[in-house]
Amino acid sequence: QVQLVESGGGLVQPGGSLRLSCVASRNIFNIDYMGWYRQAPGKQRELVAGITSGDSTNYADSVKGRFTIFRDNAQNTVYLQMNGLKPEDTAVYYCYVVATFRNYWGQGTQVTVSS
Repeated sequence: QVQLVESGGGLVQPGGSLRLSCVASRNIFNIDYMGWYRQAPGKQRELVAGITSGDSTNYADSVKGRFTIFRDNAQNTVYLQMNGLKPEDTAVYYCYVVATFRNYWGQGTQVTVSS
């Protein structure tokens, strides 16, 4: 069954913006951490941004100042606001959730930055 539902990916021009969202099932309790990873063709999956239950955040150096992660606890949702997008940001973006009994991965959403 689908536990994380991602949306917001698409095709955007360099310098453009996208907002990704990830909605966690209400069946997932005690979420400690929510984050975003990405994987480009031929490359390993890498951490983009993460946020803890206490709203502490961390970002990959390559996206600092351009991307912002935030969450809506009432809706069990985490967002990734991506501004100033570059072609090198092109990848499949995956939501990741750390909960009490297990971790979860989203299905991935494609982000393509191209002119």
